[in-house]
Amino acid sequence: MTFDDMGRDTMPQAVTITGTRSTGHRELEEYRALFEEFIRPFALAGVRFYLGGATGIDSLALLWLAGETDVTLSVVVPAKLVDQPADARHAISSVRESGRLDELVELGGETRTPGYFARNRWMVDRSTFVIGFPHSDTGGTVYTLGYAAEQGKPRLTIPV
Repeated sequence: MTFDDMGRDTMPQAVTITGTRSTGHRELEEYRALFEEFIRPFALAGVRFYLGGATGIDSLALLWLAGETDVTLSVVVPAKLVDQPADARHAISSVRESGRLDELVELGGETRTPGYFARNRWMVDRSTFVIGFPHSDTGGTVYTLGYAAEQGKPRLTIPV
């Protein structure tokens, strides 16, 4: 299913953003331009965005959404916040301190691949649309987009 299958008048009420942790191959301004082009159309007041709270796209998109939109922001971590990488904790903390973080969900699971996949399924299960920024043809982002497809959820893939 694609976004067009939802109907042109239907906007998602909850969106999951998933993406690579490897973002050093592009300049920060390139990510901002991608977010502006591909996330902005769905970033309407009242729409909830679920983000994974990890390094890379998760943190970059969280900071962009907090600074550029009025959407509702939920960060979901597989275990506890203290288990996340320092840069991701810093991004979450700055968004929280600004008053823009609406929800922090700590799933209490493991900080290995099964925990991250469980976190991603949790977010997709609560979303009506998924936006993915994969860097390769394998990994967590591809897994999450595949899971969304299995659930019949529309998705947008932007390779980075």
